[in-house]
Amino acid sequence: MATQWLRRGWLAACASALLLASCGGGDIVDPFTPSRIVAFGDAMGDVGQNGARYTVNDGTINVWTEYVAAQYGLTLEPSSSGGFGYATGNARVLAKPDAAGSNATPTVKEQIDAFLATGTLSDEDMILVSAGTSDVIAEVQAVLTDAQTEEQMLAAVEKAGRDLGTQVRRLVDAGAEHVIVAGPYNLGRSPWAFETGRADLLERASTRFNQQFLVSVVDLGQSVLYVDAALFFNLVTGSPQSYDLAETAPSAYVCTSVDPGPGIGTGAGEVNSNLCTPGTLAAGREQYTFFLFADRVYPTPRGHQLFGDYASGRIKERF
Repeated sequence: MATQWLRRGWLAACASALLLASCGGGDIVDPFTPSRIVAFGDAMGDVGQNGARYTVNDGTINVWTEYVAAQYGLTLEPSSSGGFGYATGNARVLAKPDAAGSNATPTVKEQIDAFLATGTLSDEDMILVSAGTSDVIAEVQAVLTDAQTEEQMLAAVEKAGRDLGTQVRRLVDAGAEHVIVAGPYNLGRSPWAFETGRADLLERASTRFNQQFLVSVVDLGQSVLYVDAALFFNLVTGSPQSYDLAETAPSAYVCTSVDPGPGIGTGAGEVNSNLCTPGTLAAGREQYTFFLFADRVYPTPRGHQLFGDYASGRIKERF
């Protein structure tokens, strides 16, 4: 069995005795095929809790968690429709209100609470956790509006990273043996960073969250696989042409679906991809499969497919 877990590029850290158990290699003899996929998290993994996704809503398999499920011949339906997709747009790990200021959105902890109240986990389940983006949005937005200092923001996102580790540990303790976790990608590469001129701040916030999460689950290498969204989106935004993407600037998001309310949490009156369809695309960007971002933060279906393919490869390497 391959044992290369918690893949954050920790090549140096693997020299320590603490991490040796999570590093290594080997051949997969009997590939794992899940009988069920359960997903928790925020908008990056939301498959339609309110009837729409945070991408271009084109009716395709357009969220990365759904894409991973499809690789195993499985579907992923939102829990609001009786399925096992609990991820909800703007959800934070533990804190309330959510990224858009609502107290009604279930946190990742509450999503897990709801599942465990009625279900159990087994070694035949695959658990997908996609969280942290909303925490970074909420805390950085508070800096941009002068509601807190940068130091306070960094402390808060670090705590949120550790909180996610606690929730992942709950899943493992409940019987999950195949937990795949994607933290926030580097939001310093997002259109939001480009438009606000705060790329450094957003990169530091994303990095601090992911670092603290990884430290908090370093002993769970037998059950937890970290899929490095930050690394992958850095590669894609650094060389979009290598992924058949036509965009030339990080501001090139395709949707025009302005939300007069708080939307995705980056400010009122901004584009919200949860409202986006093929009929609400910017002129010159109708061929949205050639662009990475749907709005200031969230990917197009093509972006989700690219990350889903990357995640599927990492999963199959391990299993």
